[in-house]
Amino acid sequence: MTRPRRNPAPERSARAAHADLALVEAYLDTLRHQRRLAATSLRNYARGLARLLELLGAGRLADLDARQVRRLVAQLHAAGLAPRSIAAELSAWRGLFHWLARHRGFGANPCQGVRAPKAPRGLPQALSVEQAQRLFEGGGDAGVELLRDRAMFELFYSSGLRLAELIALEVGDGKLDLAQGEVTVTGKGSKTRSVPVGSSALGALRVWLGVRAQLAAPGEKALFVGARGRRIAPSVVNLRLKAWARRHGLDAGLHPHMLRHSFATHVLQSSQDLRAVQEMLGHASISTTQVYTHLDYLALAKVYDAAHPRARKK
Repeated sequence: MTRPRRNPAPERSARAAHADLALVEAYLDTLRHQRRLAATSLRNYARGLARLLELLGAGRLADLDARQVRRLVAQLHAAGLAPRSIAAELSAWRGLFHWLARHRGFGANPCQGVRAPKAPRGLPQALSVEQAQRLFEGGGDAGVELLRDRAMFELFYSSGLRLAELIALEVGDGKLDLAQGEVTVTGKGSKTRSVPVGSSALGALRVWLGVRAQLAAPGEKALFVGARGRRIAPSVVNLRLKAWARRHGLDAGLHPHMLRHSFATHVLQSSQDLRAVQEMLGHASISTTQVYTHLDYLALAKVYDAAHPRARKK
């Protein structure tokens, strides 16, 4: 009796899968021992490359081309993976094939030029004018830390600073000019800008400067200091703002950048001067600032819906 012929294809696929897995593990070892990638980054690379091998199925890394990579990206997108996650995985794939070309004799990088789907640009969250007023209403803050907090948050909202810019401020360097009512900060790209400081913020800052010595450590130059007297940490500012919001009956999800968004939105609503808002925020491109025109439109649309007799639902 003639024995049935064995189909060698599954064996070849298994051998190919094992070989590809060995290549991926060798690349991860390079990232771990030579490039000394952080553990979190290494896990992200490993997850992205494991997904690549899973998507390949019976295919081989050596046979992958740009058209197939685009098809794999489309599969990830159809499966609901976020564009940013797809971009991160593509970056891991691109790095693998770059290494394979240099160290394992592979050809052109099939991931080169392949892009992830564009992520929809979400609108920044901002407080309404009424919520902003509520956040700062009242007074008689008891304790030096609360006086510091009011000064920080008033300055955030008054001048639209980034968190890093506020933390970097120091006393005695002339960058905070209470007499002229302005603050000079260095933002992204080492770009320096001067921004007006409103009267409420100026008042809160003067009060804080009057009691700052009670909290600041000797020789500490930071304008805002934490409980140990040293420059306040970003995480502490975030936690203090959430606690401040709760004290004033607002959502505890409030974060420092939301005050910057609120500053931009409210100034734009009042002035309609997009260029001025761009300069005060320190944006390199006007397109970055234009997102606030959408927030302005949404605010106007709500007013229209509430006030216009033909807009009301029957």
